[in-house]
Amino acid sequence: MSAQPLLVIAAGGTGGHMFPAQALAEEMLARGWRVKLSTDPRGARYAGGFPAAVDRVVLRSASFARGGLVQKLLAPVKIGFGILGALVSMLRDRPACVAGFGGYPALPAMAASWALRIPRLIHEQNGVLGRVNEVFATRVDAIACGTWPTELPKGVEGIDIGNPVRASVRALAGAEYDVPNGGALQLLVFGGSQGASVMRMVPKALALLPEDIRTRLVVSQQARDADADEVRAAYAALGIPADIRPFFDDIPERMARAQLVVSRSGASSVADIAAIGRPAIFVPYAAAVRDEQTANARGLAEAGAATVIREAELTPERLARHIAAILSDGSAAARAAAAAARLGKPDAAERLADLVETLTRKARR
Repeated sequence: MSAQPLLVIAAGGTGGHMFPAQALAEEMLARGWRVKLSTDPRGARYAGGFPAAVDRVVLRSASFARGGLVQKLLAPVKIGFGILGALVSMLRDRPACVAGFGGYPALPAMAASWALRIPRLIHEQNGVLGRVNEVFATRVDAIACGTWPTELPKGVEGIDIGNPVRASVRALAGAEYDVPNGGALQLLVFGGSQGASVMRMVPKALALLPEDIRTRLVVSQQARDADADEVRAAYAALGIPADIRPFFDDIPERMARAQLVVSRSGASSVADIAAIGRPAIFVPYAAAVRDEQTANARGLAEAGAATVIREAELTPERLARHIAAILSDGSAAARAAAAAARLGKPDAAERLADLVETLTRKARR
């Protein structure tokens, strides 16, 4: 058995869960820990960015909220097999700590760590607890909050940690902001894995901008394959240079170059924007069950770093008005960028790693 302590990270589902989990994994490896990622087959598809040194434990899991009647009836069986697999894995190689990041793929490892009384914590990225984290909120030793404040069950206290950002974001934390004062205007637009099609409205909004702003724009926009041709054609008709792709693997670099970001307000997106320090216009994902994306954006909006437009109220005219207000006033844009940077927590991974080690030391006493 290795003398290095082992951290099991339980996560899966989407990049929103996996990006902060990846950041913690990078930090714990740097501190000399071993790290295992416990997830399900779907979550494993989002694990490509994890360091090669992270072992993968792929277990069965399921959600009660998806699929038809048969899938829902089979969900407890799949989860049961997943918990059994997690118990066997942890008995063979007992972790010093287990950190859960939410998503139903995290459920087996979190349940097994509770049964074995292993030190454990959850990290909630959003301002509202997800379903799995809500289940374990009273069954863990600590709750680390990525968005502050986070709505928690009565009697449960959270710790303001922030959302860990990847090394590529930390490297650009607080990057100098290129104030919009006459040169090219870089606009970054992305929508996350769910509901990105709402961003098809952006070209319509840009068409309404004053000519002195519109003619200086250079756009990077994520668009799903189904929308990409329509979005490209719209920008070509406007004469606006635009790089349209379904996914950018260099989002941090594009964000650092941008004068303005238009995006959904997923927890990781908000954390990245704050860490780098950029003005933003957020369109929270309206179909989110707990409206967590509105909660995620609240801090930056209240600080004057971002504008929030509810999806039901999003029109080309409204969006154009807010884009013009930022890009036509360099002083206001600079203040917004500085406000975002003040709220950024690029050291969140280190703070979360400190919490892991604190819980581990307490358990040894």
